[in-house]
Amino acid sequence: MTTRRAGLAALAALTTSACSPLSVFATLTPKDAARVEGRGSRYAPGARGGVDVYAPPGARGPAPVAVFFYGGSWDSGRRQDYGWAARALAAQGFLTLVPDYRLYPEVRFPSFLDDCAQAVRWAIDHAAELGGDPSRIVLVGHSAGAYNAAMLALDPRYLAAVGVAPSAIKAFAGLSGPYAFLPLDGPITQRTFGEAADLQATQPTTFARADAPPAFLATGDKDTTVFPRNTRKLAAALREAGARVEERHYAGLDHAGTVLALSRPFRRRAPLLADMAAFLKSAAGT
Repeated sequence: MTTRRAGLAALAALTTSACSPLSVFATLTPKDAARVEGRGSRYAPGARGGVDVYAPPGARGPAPVAVFFYGGSWDSGRRQDYGWAARALAAQGFLTLVPDYRLYPEVRFPSFLDDCAQAVRWAIDHAAELGGDPSRIVLVGHSAGAYNAAMLALDPRYLAAVGVAPSAIKAFAGLSGPYAFLPLDGPITQRTFGEAADLQATQPTTFARADAPPAFLATGDKDTTVFPRNTRKLAAALREAGARVEERHYAGLDHAGTVLALSRPFRRRAPLLADMAAFLKSAAGT
């Protein structure tokens, strides 16, 4: 299978939450240079408590730390299939961690956020020994992972529960994330969030505040899986609150296209990686 065909298969995989074609893409696609500092490290016990770590090649001095949360409708995904995305961030100068987290039907909201918070705690505790700067943490996510990143950045309860101050997060980037999806009118959101006692507390827009970490919010104008209105609503809420936000809408990209734009074969479709990396570096003081 050619890289081009593998990429097209990955588009379908990311849209339908199937893993096998994405695994093919992860295996065959050309990758950016990075040092693998930890593969299969553990931030928590259990099958979903693993984390992989990728470091910038030839880094001088402690690097800012990016924690990347993949998507998959909160019911699928695995860190091994996103090494190419982590390498892309590492090549931009970030010590990059990709954790797994528990999924439906094992857990529902908010347990997967508790896992993601534990992964951030691990990143802070281990960044220095891996070549990173624990005082410069940024969060990055795509789709359901963008939701996870936004919730950790905006609702301080999850990080506080693991002893992390909200100010530890210097910025977050969300690619094609669902941030405003009430009422719960689809099977994915109903099964994942339907048991929440306070549905407003499931929405990132609820927690927009002036002192929120700077936000880079990107979507594609062809996204019919998580409609661009989600990005517009969260960006508007953050601006109204007085927070710093950069909102990007990329022509021609669909739902999978925003994360695939991080990969070498699809990078020419949109300058998303360069735009996001510049924003995160600026916010992290690099």
